[in-house]
Amino acid sequence: QLVPSGGGLVQPGGSLRLSCAASGFTLGNYAIGWFRQAPGKEQEGLSCISRSGESTIYADSVLGRVTISRDNAQNMMYLQMDSLTPEDTGVYYCAAGDSITTVQAMCLMLGVYNWGQGTQVTVPS
Repeated sequence: QLVPSGGGLVQPGGSLRLSCAASGFTLGNYAIGWFRQAPGKEQEGLSCISRSGESTIYADSVLGRVTISRDNAQNMMYLQMDSLTPEDTGVYYCAAGDSITTVQAMCLMLGVYNWGQGTQVTVPS
């Protein structure tokens, strides 16, 4: 199970840190990622990170403004988001792949097998 937290209402230019707690499995065994469902848009892979944390991927829409991280010892994953704009509004999901999902496949939503519930992020215009 993946349980996110940290969403909410933030003013443009502000920051949020999303967290996702894993339970019932060892998060460190899987590539993981954050995804966004914006109003009227398709779900988008925002950022993904490899099992070890050595490899990361960022979507162009968030590059330079977000940082993905993981704490395998604590079974936690995070997404630090800065310089938020109204276009960042949406429902954010954390997810994990299976034992063979690469970080590249993860962000293409190929081999995503464990989705957390969404958490709403709202940046008013």
